[in-house]
This record gives sequence, C-alpha cells and structure tokens, in this order.
Amino acid sequence: MSTRPSPQPQRQNALGDISVRYASVLLRAAAAEGVNIEQLISDFRLSNETLTSPVARISIPRYMRLGHAAIAQTGNRALGLRMGALTRPVDTGIAGLAGQCAPTVGAALPTLVRYSTLSSHNSRGAPSVRSRDRQVLFYSIRPYNAFNYFVVDSVLAAWTQFVRTITNRYEVLERVTIEYPSIGQDDLFESWFRCPVHFGAEENSITVKPESWAQASLNAQPATHEQLVEICERELQQIQRGWTTADRVRHLLPPLFRGESPGLNIVATKLGVAPWTLQRQLSAEGTRFRELVDDTRKQLATEYIRETDTSLAEIAWLLGFANPAAFHKAYKRWFAISPGEHRQQLRSVSQISVASSQPSSSSNSSN
Repeated sequence: MSTRPSPQPQRQNALGDISVRYASVLLRAAAAEGVNIEQLISDFRLSNETLTSPVARISIPRYMRLGHAAIAQTGNRALGLRMGALTRPVDTGIAGLAGQCAPTVGAALPTLVRYSTLSSHNSRGAPSVRSRDRQVLFYSIRPYNAFNYFVVDSVLAAWTQFVRTITNRYEVLERVTIEYPSIGQDDLFESWFRCPVHFGAEENSITVKPESWAQASLNAQPATHEQLVEICERELQQIQRGWTTADRVRHLLPPLFRGESPGLNIVATKLGVAPWTLQRQLSAEGTRFRELVDDTRKQLATEYIRETDTSLAEIAWLLGFANPAAFHKAYKRWFAISPGEHRQQLRSVSQISVASSQPSSSSNSSN
C-alpha cells in the first residue's frame, strides 16, 4: 500500500485555481476572434509546457485577467459564449469523458458537475445540480465587473454545449438565469442559448428541457461510464482523504462569509456534526473555530489585495465583515499596514519587477 501523503486542500492561491485546459479554451476562442494569442501567451507567461501539462493550474485572478485582456483585444464582451461553443467534453478532463458516456443527459450533467473539483477550485463555492428541476447551477461570484462576466457566460455556455454535443440537438434549454445585470446584449444571449435568458436573477443556472434531460447520450457506454466514475471517485477521495477537521472547516468558510461571519453552529451543521463535537475535534488538533475564521480571512484578504482590483468595501463584504471599517481594523492587526497602503506597496513592487524583466529599448511604451 502506498504511503504517499494525500493532497491537502491548501492551494497556492487562496482564491482558487483551475486547470490550464480552461486557459487553452479561452485562447482558442480569442484566436477564433482573430487575436494574436502568442502575445497573450507571452504576456501571461504561459509556456507550451504549461499549456500541455495534465496537472498545471492557473490561479483564478490570473485567469480572469487573461480573459479581460482577450476581451479587450477582441472587443467581444460576449467572448464567454464563444468559449462555450468551442468547449469539448475532453476539455473538462476525465469528468467530461465520464459524463459523455453516461446513459442520459440527466446522468451526464450530474457526473460532470460532481467531479468538476478534479480540475477546478474556487473559494466562492462549487457548482451544483437540482435533478428534480433539471437545473445546473453555477455559484455566485459577486461582485460582478468586467473581469468576471465572461466566467459565468463561459461556464453556462460550456454546459449547454456539452448537452448539445452528446445529443446532437441544438435547442436543449428551457431557460437561463444570470445573476449579473444585463449588459445590453440580451438578444445575442437568447439567440445563442435558444431560450429566454433572465439577467439580474437570483442565481446563475441553466434549466434543461424535459425531453432533453431524459434523452440518451449518443456516446452512452455503461461499462466505460462506470469505470471512469470509479476513477473520478478515487481521485476525489484522494484529494479529501488527508484533510483534518480544521482543513474541512477552512474549505467551508469562504462561501459562507459574504456579508456575515458564519457561526460555529452553521459550520457544524454543514459538516454533519454537533457543535460541541466540532469544538472538541478542533481542540484536539490544537486550534479553535474563531482562530480558523480569522486565519482564513487573513489568507483571503492577502490574495484579494494582491491579485485583484476589487474595492476595499467589496472585499470587506466578501470576508464577512460588518463594514469596511471593521475590515480595515482587522487588516492593520494582521499586517501592521492599512489594506489600501498595502495594495499600493504591492503594486509598486510588481511594477518594478515587470520593468526590470523587460529588455532595454528606447521604444518601450508605457501602460
């Protein structure tokens, strides 16, 4: 039996990361729009070795900046739809292949979603399925801005394209709901999804037509599906096997922050244990619930300040502080510097680093 330690839930970027396969799809869409993707690849330091690696990942903030840069060059604010159209089951890894050979769409989509963790992780949450309602839901990534609209678009469009691919039918949806407000392209979205699209909704979702949900996959292969699901399940369990109770709490906390500080009772309920049991387990590991909340906020705060342009008020909300002043106070306690000053300091260092890495030339242009 192997004694290799199980992977831990700690990531290089606390906000999350995804397989470079998703970056490859983004670049493929940009190329289809006429963009010189070699320049994008160079600007974002994405070597061929990285883009073809089966295990390489890209941080969520870096991925969003890549998408924003591609949209700026294409001028297509709906680039996420093009990404969805160009997404193949294989682009979602082994989960996509397992879903593709499921017996029906109603079995394929839950398979795809359940094992999405194998190729992506986001501190905001995870996608889910309401099979009874034939719905697939993408978690909220508020606050929305020009850097993350395309993420929602590309995910919902990729799920739609997945159903179209395994059924060879184009009109497969009943409706689409999108959490962010309309950006003036409603007709384009309804034309692409071939169904009503509701912006400013309470959630991001696609609802599959009843006949499409029940339709058999063109690639259905029960034995292969069962085999691939077993592989996916083993990989999923391997990811989680080494988690301590504290790891599981840290994993649950970020999506619960959003404007409030989750209590011990809420987290215990989600873990399926009594509050006093959770306290005892954490104490045995040498930590306390409040310490985990504070440490998780501190780690996320660092990434938001360093990696994103999210406003301080929005960061305060995302970390569950009652107001920006409370966040400011906590940040100074953590780092002995205000968040605004720290962001400016980090950007100055980053600009110096970028400038020093550029070849000397009298024709260098400024940003």
